[in-house]
Amino acid sequence: MKTPLSFIFSLLFCLIGSSLMAQNLYIKGGHYFDTETGAMIENNGIVIRSGKFVSVNQRLDNTEEYEVVTLSDDQYLLPGIFDLHAHYRVTFDGVRRDEVEANPVIFLANGVTSTFPGGEIQPEVMLEARRKIDRGEKVGARIHSSGPYFGTAFPAWNRGTTIQDIYDKVDKWAELGVAGFKAKGISPVLLKALIERAHMHGLPVTGHLGSGFRNTVNPRDAITMGIDRIEHFLGGDALPNTQSAYATLQNLDTSDPAIDKQIDHFIQNGVFFDATLTAYGYYGHRESFYDYWHDERKYLTPYAFEITKETRQELGMFQKIFDVKKVTIKRYFDKGGKITLGTDHPSVGEFIPGFSAHREMEALVSIGIPNADVLKIATINGATALRKSDILGSISVSKLADAFIITGNPLEEITNTRNVSVVIKGGKVYDAKALLKSVEGKMGPKSETDWK
Repeated sequence: MKTPLSFIFSLLFCLIGSSLMAQNLYIKGGHYFDTETGAMIENNGIVIRSGKFVSVNQRLDNTEEYEVVTLSDDQYLLPGIFDLHAHYRVTFDGVRRDEVEANPVIFLANGVTSTFPGGEIQPEVMLEARRKIDRGEKVGARIHSSGPYFGTAFPAWNRGTTIQDIYDKVDKWAELGVAGFKAKGISPVLLKALIERAHMHGLPVTGHLGSGFRNTVNPRDAITMGIDRIEHFLGGDALPNTQSAYATLQNLDTSDPAIDKQIDHFIQNGVFFDATLTAYGYYGHRESFYDYWHDERKYLTPYAFEITKETRQELGMFQKIFDVKKVTIKRYFDKGGKITLGTDHPSVGEFIPGFSAHREMEALVSIGIPNADVLKIATINGATALRKSDILGSISVSKLADAFIITGNPLEEITNTRNVSVVIKGGKVYDAKALLKSVEGKMGPKSETDWK
């Protein structure tokens, strides 16, 4: 039976907000993105059964047991996006919290099917949200938990932490099923212990590091220790240990040969760079990439909307770093470095994190990275960096069926990734607009005492 896409939607999406069983789907027509070739492939047929892709680009003659979704020539199926710096954190009333009612749904509605929180302020809250989503009790993107920050970025961090404390904490959170760890504000001795213990559990480590100033860790040294991914900036000899990384970065000499030396250090050690390009631009002049194609503030509660009206904060230092990063990220890409997509934007009431991946892709294209490579960065690279590429990251036989449907070819215009109509996660089908509608007015406190 051939059923029009719109009719399928009316049948499948009436249950948004409740647990949906994975559907047997046959997707025909349109195109899909192939992460190996970087090409859009004309789709002869994709079969999803029991939450997995069981055949790709093969026609299915007997579709009696399947819901048939027919795509138009201008519709494209993309693998689910990985945001490897996906903050659920919000700060609406001066207190940082991990918001898990609206954020997981908004990420999912934008095609961001996998999120790595990149350090958690309330790890127990995030753990419970992940479990509810995994059990089908709550709708949302996959949360590949990171557990608490390892370092002073965690509010309850004990400055007297020992190596044994690191081992114990890693063991605890590994047993609770985290996908990796994030260090920020950590000493060299404790970072080395974190990396060694995490690797004992087969888990990767990433870090927001420093220059070596005041017992911070330069990314150069973290790579030598065996770290798997670096956030934000490249580090190396271009960042002297006589001042903070930020102090140097804002006036970094981008012609310094030490930058190329550090890029080579990344490549030789197989380390991923989580570029987070747009993260700094949110605090800059916002002349590009920060348009609202969607009314993001309507997801705030009326009270949160009122108390976050005056949220604009422009930091000249961050604008300078944003401009420097445009140059260094492109050079890193040109030399063959491995990049992942991370948004790193905890909301203060303006931009909502779930939409940020599309801005990040647009910014990466703007500096000269080809559209196809940006799509790889956003999908298979993230899965690989998180050691999940055997089950996620591409539209491939035997992988979990995480994907989303858009209108318009993103190889021609990357902002077409914003045009999300349908999201599929583990074979479950969701209407993107219905998802967003379900969390309007739900993000944030309802009153002054609500979150106390």
